[in-house]
Formats: sequence, structure tokens, C-alpha cells
Amino acid sequence: METKELLKLGDEKLFHTYNRYQICLEKGDGVYLYDRDGKKYLDFGAGIAVFALGYNNKKYNDAIKAQLDNLIHTSNYFYNEPAIKAAKAITEASGMDRVFFTNSGTEAIEGAIKLAKKYYYLKHNNSTDGEIIAMEHSFHGRSMGALAVTGNKHYQEAFGPMIPGIKFAKFNDIESVKALVNDKTAAILFETVQGEGGVYPAKESFIKEVRKLCDEKGILLILDEIQCGMGRTGTMFAYQQYGVCPDILTSAKALGCGIPVGAFLAKEEVANALVPGDHGTTYGGNPLATAATNVVLDIFKEDNVLENVKTVGAYLEKRLEELVGEFDCVVERRGMGLMQGLQLSINPKDVISKALDNGLILFSAGTNVIRFVPPLVITKENVDEMIEKLKKCF
Repeated sequence: METKELLKLGDEKLFHTYNRYQICLEKGDGVYLYDRDGKKYLDFGAGIAVFALGYNNKKYNDAIKAQLDNLIHTSNYFYNEPAIKAAKAITEASGMDRVFFTNSGTEAIEGAIKLAKKYYYLKHNNSTDGEIIAMEHSFHGRSMGALAVTGNKHYQEAFGPMIPGIKFAKFNDIESVKALVNDKTAAILFETVQGEGGVYPAKESFIKEVRKLCDEKGILLILDEIQCGMGRTGTMFAYQQYGVCPDILTSAKALGCGIPVGAFLAKEEVANALVPGDHGTTYGGNPLATAATNVVLDIFKEDNVLENVKTVGAYLEKRLEELVGEFDCVVERRGMGLMQGLQLSINPKDVISKALDNGLILFSAGTNVIRFVPPLVITKENVDEMIEKLKKCF
């Protein structure tokens, strides 16, 4: 089937919930993707921060193939070795005590909300009036619970009413958080680095003050590291650079590097609030998904991925800062590690479209930001190649 015919069929049969680029990708190798017509693209999107190890990684592929030949799914009525090993590895990497494996980041947020509400319910004599403080311009997913804590009316307006008891503070503004706290506050939830909202890292003073406030008031701190976690900022999780630890953590995206897997994790006391019957999933934590998690974490260690993020991330920051000085349309760079954003005075979608024509894959964030979330195995040479392509677009 010709590419044009294939795209036409897709437009006819798929829900039109995405404004897809008019290309059909066929294969990947390293940090490059190839479409059905053989065109090569330098990938600085990594499937929205998912493919941390690059494409066609032999260690990763071999582990997935081996698990496919062994056992794919059993349900959670049974234990399986990959899930137990993955649970040990991810709790050690995060500093959490227990984990619940999900199929996606959105499901991880749903689980985190339920856990916080159940913990509040038990703590407050079976009261169901617990409230959650989330942040403006945040993004946590599109299911009804995750949508309710997403601080963007555009995503919510057609799907109301939202679940009650959600309030929105200003990100990086501790006084706006304090103004919303009361005796009913069950949890405070935010992304350590806001992704879809425009690539805004938490200020150190803000995240430490929120942690202190939660400790003083007996409130749970939930950190969403679905996009900014799993090494993207230079540590396994971004909060580890701030010297704080959440009570509940959500993870996904690079946790499986392409195999759908997410997780919410918690400290022991909090995790114990959920008992049999409170939460569940058919596919979550199956042997194939958790085998992916295991090999991802193994490769992170064996190939010193975090060190590469620190080195190349610093270089990416430097090269992006050069663009701020060189082009009037580039207003500001911000981000951490290999999660960077360029704020523009022009429509980023026009630049992204030109970049695609020039063999470079980029994504936007917010209304005026180009987001850079490449595979974590990129080199300085890949950064230079990207910069040259981007300059042509500007």
C-alpha cells in the first residue's frame, strides 16, 4: 500500500483525536527514525520522552524477545519473577517502599489519587471530603481523575463536572499553596518539572517549602515524574536533586521504553492504606511489561546513562542558550538535563513543521515552547546536528 493511501485509510478509520504529522514511520535505529519512503529523521522527541535508550537497542530487544518466548501474561492472581525483580529495582532507585504497576502514566495518576483519598479516609474517621491541591498549567492525563487535577480549563471544559475537591495553586508560588491549605487537604500534587505546561522546573525553595508544609500539616506530597523521571534530568528522579522525597510518586514513559508500563509508588505507611479489593488492573505488572522495566534499569547502570545525561544535557543547554542570543524569536531557554524548552515569540508549530521537512523531530509544549526530550543516549554530535537543522528552520 502506498503511503498516501495508508494515511488516507488511517484518517478514515482512526478517531481524529490527534493532529498527526503526514508521515508514516516504519523503523528506528539509535537516535534516528525512518519513514516508509526511506526518509531519515533525527529524533529529539523520543516518542514524548519514552524511548530513553534509543531504537533497536540489542540488550533491550533481546530481553523482550526472551520474555515473549517464556511468559507474557498471567493476571495478578499469581506472582511472577519479572514483576518482583522490577518492584525491588524501582523502589530502590526511587527511595519508595512499595509499588503498584499500571499500564500508563494516566493510570498511575489515577492510582495515586485513590491512594491519597483512601489514606485520608482512614486518617479522618472514614471521611470522604478530602481535597487535593494541584497546580495551574499542569498536565496529568486525560482520564476523568487525571483530568480533574490537570490545571488547564481547555482540557476539562467539555467533560465536566470534574470530581470535586480539587483546588489549583500557582506553580512555584508557595503563598498560593498555603492560601488553599485547610483541615480537609489530603494531598498536594505537582510535576517536579512541568512538561506540557511549558518545561518549568520546580524552584528549590518551592519544593522544599511544600515538603515542609506537608510534614507540618500531615498532608501527602505526590510528585508526578511520568515525563521528567527515569533519568531525564540527570538523576533517576528529578526530586533527588532537591533533597526531598515524596510520599507518593508516579512514573511511566521511559520506565518501559516503549512497552506500556507505568507505576505509582509510596512509602510503607501510605501504601498500606490500600487493601485487597481497593484497586486493581488486568494487565498491569505482567511479565512482559516488567521484564522491560528490568532491562531498562539494567542498561541504565551498565551503560552509565545518567552520566551521559549530565554531560550531554549540559552541552545541550549551552547550545540552546546560544540560540537565545542569536535569534530574536528565541526568548528563553529553561529545563533540566535532557528535558529542555525554548520559549519563542513565534508559533512553535511552524518551526516544528519546517524541522520535520528538514529531517528533525521536535514537539511543542504549552502555547509557545519547543520541547527537547531526546533519547538519553544522544551524543554531543547529535546535539550539533540538531542545532544546525534548527538554525535553518529559524
